[in-house]
Amino acid sequence: MKITVRFTLFLVSILSFSPDLAAQIAYSKITVEQLESAYEAFKEPAITHRRFKHADIQPLIQKHSVAFQIEKLGESVAGKSISSMNWGDGKTKVMLWSQMHGNESTATMALFDLFNFLEGKDDGYEALRELLKNQLSLKFIPMLNPDGADAFKRRNNLDIDLNRDAISQISPEAVILKKARDDFEPEFGFNLHDQQIYYNVVNTPKQATISLLAPAYNYKTEINDVRGRAMQTIAGMNELLQELIPGQVGKYDDAFEPRAFGDNIQKWGTSTILIESGGYLGDPEKQEIRKINFMIILNALHQIATQGYEQYTTDQYFAIPDNGFQLMDLIINEMQVKVDGTWYPVDLAIRRRETENAEGYFMSGSVEDLGDMQVFFGFETLDATGLHYIEGKVYPESFESIAEISGEKVLELLRKGFMAVKVKNAEARQVHDLPILVLKTTEKFSSGWMTGSSPNFFLSKEGVLKYAVVNGYLIDLENPKKQEIRNRVF
Repeated sequence: MKITVRFTLFLVSILSFSPDLAAQIAYSKITVEQLESAYEAFKEPAITHRRFKHADIQPLIQKHSVAFQIEKLGESVAGKSISSMNWGDGKTKVMLWSQMHGNESTATMALFDLFNFLEGKDDGYEALRELLKNQLSLKFIPMLNPDGADAFKRRNNLDIDLNRDAISQISPEAVILKKARDDFEPEFGFNLHDQQIYYNVVNTPKQATISLLAPAYNYKTEINDVRGRAMQTIAGMNELLQELIPGQVGKYDDAFEPRAFGDNIQKWGTSTILIESGGYLGDPEKQEIRKINFMIILNALHQIATQGYEQYTTDQYFAIPDNGFQLMDLIINEMQVKVDGTWYPVDLAIRRRETENAEGYFMSGSVEDLGDMQVFFGFETLDATGLHYIEGKVYPESFESIAEISGEKVLELLRKGFMAVKVKNAEARQVHDLPILVLKTTEKFSSGWMTGSSPNFFLSKEGVLKYAVVNGYLIDLENPKKQEIRNRVF
């Protein structure tokens, strides 16, 4: 372990006086190395991807039943249990809730890593753990929307967005969260979410891997002591984040939403901190962002336990740049399209979105906008100056199954101008990794470049095909590269 002897002895000596004295003078920042070491030591091995279900976490909750107080809070619309996990004996109460939206699971993974850390012993972290236990009483609700989690969808089984049900409380899950907050009366709250991967740090090409917010409690977005504490805590979290992901932290929009839980819990007197987990290149399952969540939550709990957040200011909070929504999967600049006999140069902006199915998910590309796209940034950008739009063709011979089609065969067909193949035994929406459209024998091929269309076409120069765009994926026909593709049978 990388916690230094000096740090450990310092905390032990402080704790020998009294918990209150410890809280006043023990604020000594935990280093990135110490937090990373803790994550590697306590990462929950049973969770390896972001699509896990209610049943998957029940044994993980129960394995902590000795160190934590497990309490069943109620049931979801579909009758699935919603539990809280309580830990610590301190006077400062902190409540953390995750997966209010069922498909926003990054922080849930990090919470189970944190549970392992809090339950650890004889590992070099005893002083830190003892400090947290003496100063804080923690209530965790790791999965508030189990029905949504099982379907990996945002809303619950009433098709209600729980984050718009804080006042009416139509949903049983909303009733559970409100009652948990009222019964526990936490001083601090952590509202844990995921945001779209297309959020960026405004006017920069950098993804907002983490976005933070101290939600407003009224339309004037005023600052009182409750909201001010949340802002100070966030400023401290941002200091750590700038070491981890410099320039990739955004501030979420603080426009007051009168139906939202975060805004209302702030209004009800709990200093509320919103964490939104966005995207990080090369991390589709959000395992790196899971690690970041673990580190910033543990660091924030340490700040709260020691009142370390008091050294930060609201000005530092407002210095965090705003979120933008300017990222695209693919931007093609200056491609030539022909309309009524005339060629026009246009920029094309494409996004690929996930759609759930029995095999997990597949991607569906769509043209988001076209024209002058200079205000957007692409994960991938192509200068298509001098390249012309060409429609693809369907290969005339049918294949028996997808297994007959090799990557080499696909590249051969694309270079000949075939954008799609037909397969006799293909199942609708079957997921595959081929950079070509796979159609059932009864389906027709759709090619397009206009807004809302599925981007399937070629780009040619002087009659030679240079690139294929297949379901929003860019394929360089002269220098193809290996890339992860989650296509589906159309």
